[in-house]
Amino acid sequence: MSYDAIGRRYARAIFELGKEEGRASAIADQIASFAETYDSSEELKIILENPLVDEAARLAIVGDIAARVGATGTADRALRLVTKQRRLRALPDIARHLRRQVDEDAKVVRAHVTTASAPSGGYLDRLKAQIEQSTGQKVVLTHTVDPSIIGGVITSIGDRVVDGSIRSRLLSFRDAARPSV
Repeated sequence: MSYDAIGRRYARAIFELGKEEGRASAIADQIASFAETYDSSEELKIILENPLVDEAARLAIVGDIAARVGATGTADRALRLVTKQRRLRALPDIARHLRRQVDEDAKVVRAHVTTASAPSGGYLDRLKAQIEQSTGQKVVLTHTVDPSIIGGVITSIGDRVVDGSIRSRLLSFRDAARPSV
């Protein structure tokens, strides 16, 4: 079974528990914080995935990190269960699927915008309003600046990507101008 499928199953169960408690979003945030910490540390992965490290030591490490990232209650119990079941490699997938379920339940869509330079005042607000109007959902918008796109905008909404960058247009022209062999 793939980590994606494992992540989906655990996320569904955690989401149901969180929804019953009315804390699904907070639990998703706590698990995402832990997953980010876990995913960013190769040393931590090596220790927690080492079969020579006994379960009590792994659980102590997970408990300490969970406390540091503010994971409590259901999030803490879920992290301990994932550790006991030796499914920590699926943690980034669990966090991703859990966030997606929480967003779907709250009718929220996440969008990311990349521009070549900082946008002028109000541009991101207008873009957010347009996305909300077209999707009929509340939008959580994030933004990054990437000068390598030269100009234009790359917008990611959920799984869809609209690439209106000058870089992609230049690459398309280059590919079209190449003689086919």
